[in-house]
Amino acid sequence: MCELYLRSNLKPYPMSLGYRMPAEWERHASTWLTWPHNVETWPDMLSSVEKEMISIVMALSETEVVRVNVLNKDHEDHVSNLLHNRVAPGTIIFHQLPTNDSWCRDCGAIFLASSDQEHPLLSLNFQYNAWGGKYPPYNLDQGVAEFMAKTLLAPEFLSEMYLEGGAVDVNGAGSLITTLECLLKRNPEMSHMQIEQELKNTFGVKQVIWLGKGLEGDDTDGHIDQLARFISQNRVVISSEKNTKDYNYLPLIKSREILVNAKLADGGAIEIVELPMPDPIYYQNRRLPASYANFYIANGLVLVPAFGCPQDTVAREILSECFVDRHVISVDCRSILVGLGAVHCLTQQVPWIG
Repeated sequence: MCELYLRSNLKPYPMSLGYRMPAEWERHASTWLTWPHNVETWPDMLSSVEKEMISIVMALSETEVVRVNVLNKDHEDHVSNLLHNRVAPGTIIFHQLPTNDSWCRDCGAIFLASSDQEHPLLSLNFQYNAWGGKYPPYNLDQGVAEFMAKTLLAPEFLSEMYLEGGAVDVNGAGSLITTLECLLKRNPEMSHMQIEQELKNTFGVKQVIWLGKGLEGDDTDGHIDQLARFISQNRVVISSEKNTKDYNYLPLIKSREILVNAKLADGGAIEIVELPMPDPIYYQNRRLPASYANFYIANGLVLVPAFGCPQDTVAREILSECFVDRHVISVDCRSILVGLGAVHCLTQQVPWIG
């Protein structure tokens, strides 16, 4: 049975129980994702999205187990045929779970770890409403986090706060970065300080660094995994726009200034690495939120989204210098991007419990 922790005066927060969210570069037991299936998210291009997804899963399966949510047995057979002879036997675990969409990072469980021998893994389950109720229905996706927790026999901590996984990033050493725009919009009944305290108590961090606005075209109201990411305990990569006339120029400059002046939980300064922004990409006259910051760190591997522009190579080379102990590869995300996300939005790591 999966033990359930409920937030109340009688139930402790994860921080007081000794849990923390490991950094993404720490060892994974597996990566969890949901196979794309929603034709409204990807109109007339689901087959090209699946081709890009095959490349992502093939790369991940070389370094860790990949758990894949599929709708039903027929859908599992379809995906299994797509992956046949492309992945090693035993590297893919299918889970039949009806879902509304495929953004596992945002609706799925966020896993914490501790030295507790009985429950070394804890699942955070936040309230989920499809980015502020923008994309109904989302009732099936509201059950993804609980399913993941029960599958791994991990106790759950239920928070009353609305939060998606792409809204936060941690360094595994007490610091978390997020954006005011996203979390204040998602939780209008909570103050800035109330949200910060909830983040500290649930994620097991001592410090929250608040950036401002998100990218143009980002329907998430400013997820941090499009803007800035920890790449080590004291280094952050941040998206950088050089075109002074671009909408993203000033917000990204302001976010960089915040990071320059910020101190980490240990009192140290943040070393900043700039990632270029890709050329603006549009679909049906709408700018898409293309960003190289939406990379995913796996065991021995970093997957960097590629958008078919010259900056693809520059971004990959910069991240290769940042992750000298990992193989950094570009994965085509041009079709996936039409759904307003990329590789990090699709994936959720499960920490290794040694």
